[in-house]
Amino acid sequence: MAFFGTIHGLALLAPWFFSWSALGTMVLLHWLFGSLGICLGYHRLLTHRSLQVPKWLEYVLATFGALALQGGPLFWVSGHRQHHLHTEDRDQDPYAASRGFWWSHLLWIFYPRQQFFERDHYRQYAPDLARDPYYNWLDRKFLLLQVPLALTLYGLGGWPFVLYGMFVRAVLLWHTTWLINSATHMIGDRRFAVADSSRNLWWAALLTYGEGWHNNHHAFPNVAPAGWFWWEIDVTWWAIWVLEKVGLAKRVIRPDPAVLAQL
Repeated sequence: MAFFGTIHGLALLAPWFFSWSALGTMVLLHWLFGSLGICLGYHRLLTHRSLQVPKWLEYVLATFGALALQGGPLFWVSGHRQHHLHTEDRDQDPYAASRGFWWSHLLWIFYPRQQFFERDHYRQYAPDLARDPYYNWLDRKFLLLQVPLALTLYGLGGWPFVLYGMFVRAVLLWHTTWLINSATHMIGDRRFAVADSSRNLWWAALLTYGEGWHNNHHAFPNVAPAGWFWWEIDVTWWAIWVLEKVGLAKRVIRPDPAVLAQL
């Protein structure tokens, strides 16, 4: 709790260190670590294997995800796989929305349970990653990556770049990601009658590079696009589409045309 409180407190200093270049740096890193790192790398690629990319690119995307300060790849992937296996089960879903908004948003982190937070327990849900030495290293050392990042930001723009690129970026990315665990299981539209309470929430999708089309995702977790129609903005899918066009993404799983025809 002290760690998260300190990061939030430092982020509140942002108005006294404002510059447009620092703000631009924050936006760039929010997209790089959020959309490419978490949404594409950790979520759609490593968790659900909705596409395939060369191993070097997979490592780059996973490293971006680790820089987001949301845990290492084994931790993140195993937690999300458990969420899909036991959605909203009070004991087996790490961020069960059935426990209420604040539990699914952040309290699950402040009251850690062994099966979700101890590596020997959670790694069984990510055996594919647990066999990879780099992912094991990244899972243990992801916090250390913040040191070269902070030094680079300081060299480029001093304390404003550090404050916005590290702390403001981390806080905004935490809360937008957590909204998918909390808000999109409580408000929004339900296109598919799935067994859980997942919903499509347009404004959450805008804040999370497409992840807010959560009912679509829970109905078909392995499908690469979360937004299925042109008006369902999914920035992460745009990145996947570009990777596919240039030959870096293959076996991209798309919605079943028969399902689309019924909508």
